[in-house]
Amino acid sequence: MRLYVELALTAAERERVRALAGDVPVWFARPKEHTARDAEAFAGARVAVGNCPPEWLPAAHHLRWLQLSSMGVDRYVGLDWATLGRRITVTNVSGAFADPVAQTCLAGILALYRGVDELVRLGERRTWSDRPLRPGLRLLTGASVVVLGAGTIARRLAELLAPFGCRVTLYSRRMTPAELDTLLPGTDVLVGLLPGTPETAGLLDATRLALLPPGAIFVNAGRGSLVDEAALVAALREGRLGGAVLDVTATEPLPPGHPLWSCPNTLLTQHTAGGSDRESEQILEIFEDNWRRFVAGRPLRNVVQWSRGF
Repeated sequence: MRLYVELALTAAERERVRALAGDVPVWFARPKEHTARDAEAFAGARVAVGNCPPEWLPAAHHLRWLQLSSMGVDRYVGLDWATLGRRITVTNVSGAFADPVAQTCLAGILALYRGVDELVRLGERRTWSDRPLRPGLRLLTGASVVVLGAGTIARRLAELLAPFGCRVTLYSRRMTPAELDTLLPGTDVLVGLLPGTPETAGLLDATRLALLPPGAIFVNAGRGSLVDEAALVAALREGRLGGAVLDVTATEPLPPGHPLWSCPNTLLTQHTAGGSDRESEQILEIFEDNWRRFVAGRPLRNVVQWSRGF
């Protein structure tokens, strides 16, 4: 058996993986810097950890388990899992990013509510505002927040919002789009945390964005495909929305000429919400637990359900 590892690890973390593997040979590859030898090592591995190129999987005849280093599986959805799924189990790191993503969402909401985004821009220009700023600042206290999603990140965000007395509603798969439509007119903050699936693509179109009350904030830390970006740009530019915090966009990196760069009251956090100084440690913790399960023949955690797309 061989273990293929494609993670950005420190020397100490590599030793940690070697100790876990014991007598099993370990091959370390640099993420997104693949060589022919990496591809050869992957082809001979029984277990792999990290987000390997999707095109490698069909030819990896020895592979039995792939531990992804992400929660999202979008890059792999298009593969033939009716065939591959008979020999390869794929697990993700669901739960690892709950705290960092939830904290980024909260930070972005507070930044817009308290005018931090505008104050930063004034600071960059070394300009003291010539108009009163205080009357335009808002309080998050008691706000109505609708979170699209009901997973670990959504639940953690609800916990972080609780001290503010926010009224939080989690929109789950058990709810219908029609039910969402009844919620939007009373929503102060709308947060997107849904996975990228055919059902969620384009869920927030121009019609639904128009249901939000004037001044509402939109936060997206799930998938860029959730929202019609042209409609979002129009709503921001026309002042119908109070602002947006976007960790994800339909195209990443966001092209330099994209209109979202210049939209008012818009924070682009560049898909960093899941990051922290403990990111690799949290991924390793999940992998280590699953490795012990795999070796012992026990069920793995966070198995991807391809029929659901996550």
